[in-house]
Amino acid sequence: MDKNEGENCEGNRTGQLNGPSDMIVDENNKSLIICDKGNRRVIRWSLENPKDKQIIIDNILCFALRMNEYGDLFVSDVEKHEVKRWRKGETEVEGIVVAGGHRVGTNLNQFNWPSFLFIDREETVYVSDRDNHRVMKWLKGAKEGIIVAGGYGRGNSLKQLFEPMGLLVNEVGDIYVADAENHRIMCWPFGSEEGRIVAGGNGPGQGSNQLIYPAGLSFDVENNLYVVDSLNNRVQRFSVDKNEKQK
Repeated sequence: MDKNEGENCEGNRTGQLNGPSDMIVDENNKSLIICDKGNRRVIRWSLENPKDKQIIIDNILCFALRMNEYGDLFVSDVEKHEVKRWRKGETEVEGIVVAGGHRVGTNLNQFNWPSFLFIDREETVYVSDRDNHRVMKWLKGAKEGIIVAGGYGRGNSLKQLFEPMGLLVNEVGDIYVADAENHRIMCWPFGSEEGRIVAGGNGPGQGSNQLIYPAGLSFDVENNLYVVDSLNNRVQRFSVDKNEKQK
């Protein structure tokens, strides 16, 4: 992007952002879709026309975004404690709640600060339920979720999470989650009540085997795991002993 595309300062004009928390690339429309959290909106910026910037969802305290293979957009709302879906081309209408939406709480149909998302090909929605210290799985059309990682209160045992953030699921259902306040990355094998540490877990620090509040996660085609090591102001790469790809 040109230097002046973001206008290089905080603001609420369509060319400005305020505390952006997530972003995806819409390859079909050659654009960026940005969760402009501080401005309570989701905004689209064209990659071909620097002047083409438009608000596509307004009045939402969004935190994370995901798009499925059909172009449907999923957004977590940390104020309403819900995840909504907008079908492709329908962002001008009200989205449909696909997870949560029953105020803040600990019940299986509730969230407490839903952060990162993962959507599989069957439109199953996985949510890092940050302040409930668990990861929830909502099948398409479900009225409540299933706890698939954590759910034993905050803590640092292999059954517990402490503010889960970044989230990935592979094709066999294993869950990778950034266990932020435990400064580690956990893998929950499909169906297991206990996870295993795959990165970090050596206390907060700046060593190559340490993390401080890890957030976003991503795998490459060679199954290397990339971690946004947020409070170390760096991205780390780790080799993971798994040969399955994401869903």
